Amino acid sequence: MLCYNGKLALWCFIGSSCLVSLLYLPNVIYDYVPEVWGAMFWGPLLYYIVINLTLRLIIKNEPYQVSKIAVRATFLGYVFAMGVFVWVLCGPGIRTFGIYICVMSLFHFSEFIAIALINPKSLTVDSFVINHSLEYAVAAISSWIEFFIEYHFFPELKQFEWISLIGLCICIGGEILRKLAMITAESNFHHVVQSTKSENHVLVKHGVYKFCRHPSYVGWFYWSIGTQIILLNPICIVAYAIASWKFFSERVLYEEIMLLNFFGEQYYEYQQKVPTGLPFIKGYRLQL
Repeated sequence: MLCYNGKLALWCFIGSSCLVSLLYLPNVIYDYVPEVWGAMFWGPLLYYIVINLTLRLIIKNEPYQVSKIAVRATFLGYVFAMGVFVWVLCGPGIRTFGIYICVMSLFHFSEFIAIALINPKSLTVDSFVINHSLEYAVAAISSWIEFFIEYHFFPELKQFEWISLIGLCICIGGEILRKLAMITAESNFHHVVQSTKSENHVLVKHGVYKFCRHPSYVGWFYWSIGTQIILLNPICIVAYAIASWKFFSERVLYEEIMLLNFFGEQYYEYQQKVPTGLPFIKGYRLQL
């Protein structure tokens, strides 16, 4: 069962998506595409002035942390709905950006909901992983810049929508694998690598962990590359692959040192039988 904050986030996400859908539904019915472009400018303003203000009035008596969760979930629901309408109403090329927006918003929202289900005690506003790191923000903005520069100067490059659909399938596969890993690990899963072992911390070796030691990282690795395939960003596809590989290589190394400290020989034996799942990343090898 979802905890209170999980239910609040779910209702805010759904409510925001439905409200924005009501605003854009006439465009779908009457196929009025130009209005979408206008909405790209006044839509965000409408969100911040009306939806966000109303939300803050409703939850004004809630703790500050709860209100931040509600605001972020509402924003992600708004972004998801906007992505759907860009995908449905805009022309070839630009609508792939709508697919990308949907994928991004669902990923961050599902991260929060997954933690709300499996480990509610560790649930915070950071569980959305929107503010993952400065590098993550720079990578996202760089991909947007590349997309719109190429769309402006080389619009034919963004016409291969069948490739975008391949990227979407990769993202869906990565998402499923990551969420299966989180659900399988349950309370043993944390967004932040733990440096101390808790009393109920156990080594998970069943489910998807039978096939790779770090399925959540594998899912995120391929998801990140898939987002750039959706956008048909040739430069960022390569850059994301390199940056993600480097990030997870360092992350796995550090995490496995911690796991060897926690579980000793038990984890060492697990290492010998099961690969990391990430290409060309072997993890920390203990020399005996």
